[in-house]
Amino acid sequence: MIKKMAFRALAAGLTTLLVAHSAWAAIPIQHWSQASGVKIYLAESHAIAMVDIQIDFDAGGRRDPSDKAGLASVTASMTSKGVLASQRPGAAGVIEPALDENALSEAWADLGAAFGASASADRMSFTLRSLTYTDLLPKAVDLAARQLGQPAFPAEVWLRERERLNAAIKESKTRPANVAGRVFAAAVYAGHPYGFEMTEATLANTSVIDMQALYARLITPCRAKVSIVGAVTRARADDLIRQLFSRLAQGGAGGACAPLAAVPEIAALTKTDHRRISFDSAQAHVLLGQPGFKRDDPDFFALTVGNYILGGGGFVSRLSSEIREKRGLSYSVYSYFSPGLHAGAFTVGLQTRPDQAAQALAVSRDVLARFVQEGPTQAELEAAKSNLVGGFALRIDSNRKLLDNVASIAWNNLALDYLDTWTQQVDKVTLADIRTAFARKLQPDTMVTVVLGGVDPAN
Repeated sequence: MIKKMAFRALAAGLTTLLVAHSAWAAIPIQHWSQASGVKIYLAESHAIAMVDIQIDFDAGGRRDPSDKAGLASVTASMTSKGVLASQRPGAAGVIEPALDENALSEAWADLGAAFGASASADRMSFTLRSLTYTDLLPKAVDLAARQLGQPAFPAEVWLRERERLNAAIKESKTRPANVAGRVFAAAVYAGHPYGFEMTEATLANTSVIDMQALYARLITPCRAKVSIVGAVTRARADDLIRQLFSRLAQGGAGGACAPLAAVPEIAALTKTDHRRISFDSAQAHVLLGQPGFKRDDPDFFALTVGNYILGGGGFVSRLSSEIREKRGLSYSVYSYFSPGLHAGAFTVGLQTRPDQAAQALAVSRDVLARFVQEGPTQAELEAAKSNLVGGFALRIDSNRKLLDNVASIAWNNLALDYLDTWTQQVDKVTLADIRTAFARKLQPDTMVTVVLGGVDPAN
């Protein structure tokens, strides 16, 4: 009954939530730290009785050893495979039984709530979604606290999961886009952890002992940034987060953590690196790019607006005009930056007929080189600003999207009024800003090119 009531309430409140968010003139974000070192960012949203929480740790793939690539990802996944038996905090003599993966899944279903973990290149993230009813939320937070603080990492389940991952890796090698992407990442990142690839060999090197060691070292309150969006006050949020971390080892005294080892920056490319891959595919996959920029780069908005004009704006972009509309070489062509704690890749990508791959790559290079040299036109700039500003509401029209934005503010140490000033920052970008930023960041003559399944453009 609880589960049915929870799902009905979530569905009924969705429309109200979307309307309420789109009507906001400002999104105040509160920020404070607890004695344990947990940093909390809260955006109150009382339209429906729901809360979304995201917990981020500097425990992503960039900290994986090269011979254990994928460690962060599998560690995050294994946190859902069961929890240990434990004494209930504040209740001497009360032992809570262990839960295997099936019992844990059923417990979440009974609450009509969800808790999960994932790992990206930079961070390991845990997310909780629950209704805020007084008979539900404390139970959801308590169960999340067990899963966060006392994951079982069962060895027998890891052996099964490893076989499943090995099968997925083998299957992925039959997909041309995956093959091209792996080659591109390895070339662009040139030995940096951003380019590490999880393989059968790295999985064979990874044990539950490795997962437990990573968890003990990196998943501690003093390293946590918590983002909250939903129908909770600051006082209630503070109590919930204290409960959420109650079963996790507290780490350094006074909320201080020992600093982690620095991860080297990504080396700039010094020459063109062309990779030609033979592959039996109906379409040729073409990728062009280089290391881009870090998320804290002051040119962020100039590069965001400029890339929308170049290839991020879909069918209205310059790459689409030259490659799709004028020449019919590809149905879709795109460009994007992937800024993170390190200079994530700038990528131009498309698919085309194998016999047109050389021409499509040549046109892409030419469009990119001219854009870096000349920048956009005033008309392109005004259209891009109009589209970006006009579409801003769609970036925050749900709890999940707003949570993503608040978590980005927390993770990247952005100003608390970042969302309130986003459209103004876009609107004040000039032609000179874009030309300067692109000339500083991109070097069209020293990029990685990957052509899979097409004709080698060097011939």
